[in-house]
Amino acid sequence: MKERLLFILMMLTVTAPCTAQVAIPSAYLNDIKTEMGKQWPKNRTINLVFHGHSVPSGYWANHEVHTLESYPYLLLKSLKTLYPYAVINVITTSIGGENAIKGEARFVQDVLPYKPDVLFVDYALNDRAAGLEKTKEAWEKMIQKALEAKIKVILLTPSPDTRSDIFAKDSKSLSAHADQIRALAAKYHIGLADPFNLFQEIQKKGQMAEYMSQVNHPNLKGHEIISGELMKWFR
Repeated sequence: MKERLLFILMMLTVTAPCTAQVAIPSAYLNDIKTEMGKQWPKNRTINLVFHGHSVPSGYWANHEVHTLESYPYLLLKSLKTLYPYAVINVITTSIGGENAIKGEARFVQDVLPYKPDVLFVDYALNDRAAGLEKTKEAWEKMIQKALEAKIKVILLTPSPDTRSDIFAKDSKSLSAHADQIRALAAKYHIGLADPFNLFQEIQKKGQMAEYMSQVNHPNLKGHEIISGELMKWFR
């Protein structure tokens, strides 16, 4: 009998499906959505923190910074339509030109003090030169620190760089980093916004120029693609 039980346990171990998956968009932020639906005096301030590089910072062409047309503030505008009683702070801790390694180095000092209700991480566009292994380590450290602080986390796949093939699969490609981000979201069962997939579809239609202010910075239409993917987590 004991041998039979051991055999059954071994088979269950071998055949059990992998449970790692991305969080469910309709449920992951339920507590936050409940808070945003409350009216004064029962409501409280909700902090949305965007950690990353030049794109969440709002950089367009010629180093112009279009803050109010960047996806963090487009998301805020959509949220205020859906949650008219909510007090929402949009906080950008992003720095133009930075990659995840540098972002992780200042994470405790620059991000955690804001006590994010939701943290958005967007670094892949600048991670390619540093490679998959080192940037994965940096992303994981940020995720782990956020989860230890009981912060909800949503990872973003990259926006395009028209100087490189959006469909390339080599280790330094945007596709490879997008896949790594998807895997991390599944591993930690956290949120994933995947605008990269939508930008690939746009490229197939030959319409990418309509969504870019310059080679590596989206314009308003491009930022709307990203904010639309984020908004899925708040409906």
